[in-house]
Amino acid sequence: MTTSVEARKWLFRQPSEDAPARLFCFPYSGAGASMYRAWPQRIGPVEVCLVQLPARENRLPERHPGTYEKLAVDATLGLLPYLDRPSGFFGHCGGALSAFATALELERSHDRVISALFLSSQVAAHEKPFGRWLWLPREELSDELDVLAARMGGAISPDFKELALDLLEEDLAQQRRYRLAAPELLSCEVYVLGWAGDVEIRPDQLGGWQDYVRSGRHHEVLLDGDHHTFLEAPAPLQDVISAALDPHPVQRRVRRKH
Repeated sequence: MTTSVEARKWLFRQPSEDAPARLFCFPYSGAGASMYRAWPQRIGPVEVCLVQLPARENRLPERHPGTYEKLAVDATLGLLPYLDRPSGFFGHCGGALSAFATALELERSHDRVISALFLSSQVAAHEKPFGRWLWLPREELSDELDVLAARMGGAISPDFKELALDLLEEDLAQQRRYRLAAPELLSCEVYVLGWAGDVEIRPDQLGGWQDYVRSGRHHEVLLDGDHHTFLEAPAPLQDVISAALDPHPVQRRVRRKH
C-alpha cells in the first residue's frame, strides 16, 4: 500500500497488508490514540487501527477542527486509502460522535459504506448533547482527569495537565455544539453498545440511534462494566467486534439487550 504523508498521519501506526478486516478506533474527548494502549493489535482476524486526531499527541501542533463536520471531512480523506477491505469504526462517548460523523461523511460525499459502526455510551446525534463532563468547570475537569489517569495506572504531570485540559475543553465545546436537526439514515450495520454499570450515559438513553438505520441493521448490545470498562477491551466487546467484522465467522453468541 502506498499512502501519502497526509493519510499516514491519521493512524497511530500503519496497518499491515495481510489483515482481512480493519477496525478504526476513534479517541474520546481530551485523549489521543494512545488511550487504546490496552487493546490488542488484532481481534481475531480484525486489525485494530488507532485513529489519531488533530491537536493531540504527535499531532499537537495542528489546529483543532472545531466541529465534528470539519473533522469528518478531513478524516474521510485521510482514512479512505485504508478502507480497501471490510472495515468498522469504533468510538466511545465523544469518540462515538467522531466515528459517526466520519461514517456519515463517507456515505454522503464518497458513496463509501463501512461494514459496521460501533457506538458506545453516546446519545443519538439529533438529541440534546448529554453528559456530566460537558458542563464541568475547568477545576473539576482537572480532578476527573486525575481519577481517570489513576484508573489507567498512571498520573498526569502538572505541565502536561494544562495542555490536556485545553484539549479537553475544546473537545467538549465541539461536542456541545453538535446536534443534527433530524436522524440521517446510514447504510452500514450499527451496533449501539451500552454498559450495565455506566452512570455517565445509561444504556436506556441510547435508543435514539435506531432511527439512523434501516430495518435489520440496528443492534443494541448490553455489556457488563462501567463507563470506562471499554479501555480494557473486555472479551465480550471483542466478541461483538469480531462477530461483526470477521469475513469468515464461526458461530458465536452475542448477548443482546431485550
